[in-house]
Amino acid sequence: MESFDIKSMTLEEVKAIIVAMGEKPFRAKQLYEWMHVKLARDYDEMTNLPKSLRERLNENYPYTSLKEVMVQQSKIDGTQKFLFALADGNCVESVWMQYHHGNSVCISSQVGCRMGCRFCASTLDGLERNLTPSEMLDQIYAIARSTGERVSNVVVMGTGEPLDNYDNLLRFLQMISDESGLHISQRNITVSTCGIVENMRRLADEKLQITLALSLHGSTQEKRQELMPIANKYSVSEVIDACRYYFMQTGRRITFEYSLVSGVNDTEADAENLCKLVDGLNCHVNLIPVNPIKERDYSASERKDVLRFQNKLEKKHINATVRREMGRDINGACGQLRRRFGDLN
Repeated sequence: MESFDIKSMTLEEVKAIIVAMGEKPFRAKQLYEWMHVKLARDYDEMTNLPKSLRERLNENYPYTSLKEVMVQQSKIDGTQKFLFALADGNCVESVWMQYHHGNSVCISSQVGCRMGCRFCASTLDGLERNLTPSEMLDQIYAIARSTGERVSNVVVMGTGEPLDNYDNLLRFLQMISDESGLHISQRNITVSTCGIVENMRRLADEKLQITLALSLHGSTQEKRQELMPIANKYSVSEVIDACRYYFMQTGRRITFEYSLVSGVNDTEADAENLCKLVDGLNCHVNLIPVNPIKERDYSASERKDVLRFQNKLEKKHINATVRREMGRDINGACGQLRRRFGDLN
């Protein structure tokens, strides 16, 4: 029998498999609940399934369960960063953060990344492979088990470009918000992209209620090209048009992620250009003092420059906040922990 990643299947797909195995359809609901509600680590934990069924499942359908390799906890804010091993030996990072509005988990969507953004550690070794829906789901499940806490918010903003793994991402979004699983509200899910225009438009046409966050980082085409190679393929005007289309299709406010790099994109002229760029768009600008990485000589903007930049936007009636820095003392930025672990081994 062909092997399937059963944890990436919908309830209906699981039901078809269970029936094909000669079992009663209700067994599918039990199995799905063990995987996506009770968050079982393996088939052996599924005690209300017959042992014979568990053995057949184990033999024919590999079960995705990430192995916790390392956990670091911030002494500053309690943020926890997890390094998980996948079945093929690759590793991915995830972050658990506590906020007053609930617990958030930031997950990875790929092993590595091919986007090449100049200030990001995730992309330094290139793209290894896409993650399956189950590998994205199990980052959340493993953290929920480890912390004993309910996850209420999900951010797909870790290692990788989510829209470069579009089909697996879409299935993940449908499964994590499905009422048969953890049933996390789509309004509590954010997906980040550096601006793959055609997939931004495809996602808009799905009419999901998730938040789309665009990694902008430059207020002109020239500044984006300096920091983000993807700007050589898509102009900043194309990307902003795709954001307008996303809002038109979904009614969901756009988030712009803007990493402030000292002396590169944090000037008064940059702020003025950003105001013009997003004028008239229902949006929120998230200002992020860049996390320095040793492989690049970029440094974060000074606090006074960050606040001046924010003030300039607010005077133009653009909603702008400075991201609360989480986990800086534990390699909190995307890709840092995975690279450091690789250097040690």
